[in-house]
Amino acid sequence: MLIGLCGSMLAGKQSVAAYLVDHAPECIAFTKVEELVDFITKRWQQRWVTTDIWDESVLEKLLRRPSFFLVSVDAPLSLRWQRCERRCASDGQPSPSLAEFVARNDHHLYDQKVGLARLIDRAEVRLVNRSDNLEQLHHTLEELDLTNEQRLRPGWDQYFMQLASLAAQRSNCMKRRVGSVLVREKRVISTGYNGTPRIKITQVGISEVVYSHGYGMDGEVRRNPAKQGSNFANFLPLEEALYCWNPDRENRLTENLSNSAQFTLLLVVISGPQKDMT
Repeated sequence: MLIGLCGSMLAGKQSVAAYLVDHAPECIAFTKVEELVDFITKRWQQRWVTTDIWDESVLEKLLRRPSFFLVSVDAPLSLRWQRCERRCASDGQPSPSLAEFVARNDHHLYDQKVGLARLIDRAEVRLVNRSDNLEQLHHTLEELDLTNEQRLRPGWDQYFMQLASLAAQRSNCMKRRVGSVLVREKRVISTGYNGTPRIKITQVGISEVVYSHGYGMDGEVRRNPAKQGSNFANFLPLEEALYCWNPDRENRLTENLSNSAQFTLLLVVISGPQKDMT
């Protein structure tokens, strides 16, 4: 696994990298991105981290390997300026003014040739680091679980939920998009979305209904299928965005991008002999 880190200046990329390689510190330099790709390809079962992703051409070459994924690290501008002041003071260097720092930040992110904003937009996982407390940052990273193998190869429920998400995009309902996938022994039997004829769960032998976090599944909806032996489960995917707050905050705001989508996703699992669905 290769984790790529990108983001704004002084957002904490090096702190995140240090946490991820804490148990196996090793630094290897490459003169070309192709050398890095070849190195990782031969060692894909090990965990590696890089912060040297400077343009989209480099990112495209890394994305060709299924063992790579990109993480963006950001922090509020005022907090990053304060970090800059502290770093300059510790190094005995003059600190830039806020206006100068903003200009550097804009160049770093939005310059037509070297700006990194386009890379940040392509990150699969986003971390907003609002804390200068390393312990709090490490706690946030532990919850985010960046090294989870399902980020590279999704589990069955996540895989089928993604298919349901794609099916939901076909819906023309003006109120709510709902996608569903019928699964039997880990094989897709059918897909559907609201607007098509309904299939009654109790008539086709569906043994389990897995629904996304944002879908309303009340007791009335569960009652009849439950009498026929159908189980219900709430699917919670891995978090793709996490906010690390200052330690004095009472609550940490977490935002799951998968749950903020405009779709409602359903996965239903069929067991037993297949029955007529007409």
